[in-house]
Amino acid sequence: MTPEDLAAVTELLGRPPRGACEVAARDADGAPVVIRNATHLDDGTPMPTLYWLVGAVEREAVSRLEAAGGVRAAERAADPAALAAAHERYAAERDGYLVAGAHPHRPTGGVGGTRQGVKCLHAHLAFLLAGGEDPVGRWTAERLGLDLGRYGRPAPTTRVTA
Repeated sequence: MTPEDLAAVTELLGRPPRGACEVAARDADGAPVVIRNATHLDDGTPMPTLYWLVGAVEREAVSRLEAAGGVRAAERAADPAALAAAHERYAAERDGYLVAGAHPHRPTGGVGGTRQGVKCLHAHLAFLLAGGEDPVGRWTAERLGLDLGRYGRPAPTTRVTA
């Protein structure tokens, strides 16, 4: 993450990130939309949410969808097997970043830290925009009318700690 990215993410979050992170998806203008968090915060607390939706426009649109009953609607619409597979992929990807012996506690769960069902549309959309296959993220993007071609994954960069 560049210093400019860190400043943008800090502004989008309204605070500095609490651990190492990097930009995982950008909008067409190059602004950060999704960050990938380290598996643990700076204080060692496990961070189950690997992908975090930080783009203001996207975050606000998802919040409106959630307020209108979107979480329950998405859960009803999702194929249970496809949703379970998304949770498994998410957990496996997150666990791939764990450093053996670095922390006594490890994050658990799948998308948004849950093992089943839908907890948070923000987390599912973030996973989709970062390149994950997520039926709830896709459902959310469709409901919001998002043009997924406007979002891209940046090349890997050096992580910086806030």
